[in-house]
Amino acid sequence: MTMVLSTPTAGQVGDALAALREWQHDGAPMQLHPGDLGWNYRFGAAETAAVVRTWSRDGRILAVGMLDSPTLVRMTVAPDAVRDEALARRLVKDLSQPERGVLPEGAVSVEAPRGLLLHDLLDEEGWGVDEPWTPLFRDLAEPVEDPGVPIRAIGLEQAQDFADVLRSAFNTTRPTREYRHKMTAAPCYAEARCLGAYDDRGNPAAVVTVWSAGPGKPGLVEPMGVHADHRGRGYGRAITVAGAAALREMGSSSARVCTPSANVGAVATYRAAGFTAVPEIADRIRRV
Repeated sequence: MTMVLSTPTAGQVGDALAALREWQHDGAPMQLHPGDLGWNYRFGAAETAAVVRTWSRDGRILAVGMLDSPTLVRMTVAPDAVRDEALARRLVKDLSQPERGVLPEGAVSVEAPRGLLLHDLLDEEGWGVDEPWTPLFRDLAEPVEDPGVPIRAIGLEQAQDFADVLRSAFNTTRPTREYRHKMTAAPCYAEARCLGAYDDRGNPAAVVTVWSAGPGKPGLVEPMGVHADHRGRGYGRAITVAGAAALREMGSSSARVCTPSANVGAVATYRAAGFTAVPEIADRIRRV
């Protein structure tokens, strides 16, 4: 059967989300999650569709990718296609040749789960590995402890709180009120929760957005941030615990997150919130 590479329209992104939702399970390695696309909706529905790529055979989606930047594609494949040679070879071609419309010439990166045949073929093509990331998981079979600080839902009325914390946490001017508003357009936003931790004066100290993939499936923490004025006071742990509790309420079996290993503070925060680190992973990189 012919493999078809496609960029969906805004109305077709739901098909990619449905495939990603189906592929999530607790035994899977860290991989692209519906929440990753949901968080990307902060840029707009059309903008999100433009960075999604799907690979289909006989009408069935076998792989989904999302351009996290013009030179980085994050992707995963169907569980029964992990060692599918035809798919892996097509992926290598599409990722390596700029005219295919996935990645440009020059230095580029690919994030893909461990165990894919794709990695073996990228080795053969001379692709290297980038800086390590640490995946962390928390089982949600048991009730989640109280976070210990006031937690509020971050609705549209609190969009400025959301933006202020993320701007400070990541030292950037990018997050705005519009981010919070546009996220609600994500087809998967009904399965998301946005929460804030507040200090005793009512100031926002930390925020988190968590995304469910459905009952019995792992949920995603994306993003979590602590305002610079409130670091070192336990707010990161508290808001992460609150996010885990929200995922459990939505029926998620576990919570997962991935952070650069060099960000030792973030790794420590997630560990303090009951997450367990698993072996590091790294993007594949093609250098100039």
